[in-house]
Amino acid sequence: MTTTRDAPALTATDLVVEFPAGRGQKVHAVSGVSLEVAAGETLGILGESGCGKSTVGRSLIQLPPPDTGTVRLGDVTLTGLAPRELRRARARMQIIMQDPVSALNPRRRVKDLVWEGRSIWGPGDDTRDRDARDRDARVDAALRDVGLDPATVRERRPHELSGGQCQRVCIARALMLDPELLICDEPVSSLDVSVQAQILNLLETTARRRALSMVFIAHDVSVVKNISDRVMVMYLGKVCEVLPSDGMQHEAAHPYTRLLLASLPEAQLGSTAPAEPPAVEGRAAELPSPLNPPSGCRFRTRCPLATERCAAEEPAPREIRPGHRIACHHAEPRRNHP
Repeated sequence: MTTTRDAPALTATDLVVEFPAGRGQKVHAVSGVSLEVAAGETLGILGESGCGKSTVGRSLIQLPPPDTGTVRLGDVTLTGLAPRELRRARARMQIIMQDPVSALNPRRRVKDLVWEGRSIWGPGDDTRDRDARDRDARVDAALRDVGLDPATVRERRPHELSGGQCQRVCIARALMLDPELLICDEPVSSLDVSVQAQILNLLETTARRRALSMVFIAHDVSVVKNISDRVMVMYLGKVCEVLPSDGMQHEAAHPYTRLLLASLPEAQLGSTAPAEPPAVEGRAAELPSPLNPPSGCRFRTRCPLATERCAAEEPAPREIRPGHRIACHHAEPRRNHP
């Protein structure tokens, strides 16, 4: 995808999200995550289940707001806004949930679901928005844009649609407000493989045509790599590495990122994948808990490069090449193809 590097569309700084877990414990879901999304860029957030990537996405749109840290959408700081101002500013960004069926009101018809956001946040002085014929025409256009036949689906309710059709309705609803930023929280994980490809192509085409910025969250390495301009890898609430998606399989330097890449079949990495054994072998029999994360580097209990320094000192993010940042004391830049 094409990336434009102007003023950031979205900036988040030092996000912290923790959840009470009883008996004085708390889940350290997100711990000091910072990110930036340029105008027209797709940032992929990658990591295994439970790493905090979905919590990051929800905190960006303030559902719920982070415990500490700031989120800035364009020229508006979302954190700290009064509820009414936050709701209006939040109309500029939309989120696509993981389960499309649960995200739709089962009592409402497709035409009403798609128009609902526009009816609430559309321009109040635009008489066309109050004209039923114009409303129907705009809903039909939105449905066609996401590959649905309006005559077939507009009068149906969610239970009468397939999972893929429900996800297309969710996308049409999100795009009806002409958002600047789209947050996709594992939008294809609950769909069949053939439908996944259709939805991914739809999102990529839509983002390019509308110059949308996107935050794409998933645990599927190949999906994130193919749809994103840059990839942010998370582990246990922390950012491990941020790097361009192009050449990711050759340039990834963090041991955890290399572990994720080693889990992929060679065909998914492309014909130029380097011929080498799996990059990392896990050392710990059990994964650490977010209730009591390891000191220092949170990946150290599974990392073959770990030393005493990793337990005593948390690695600060450092830039190892332009656009490539890593949080590791020992990893160095690498490139295995000509």
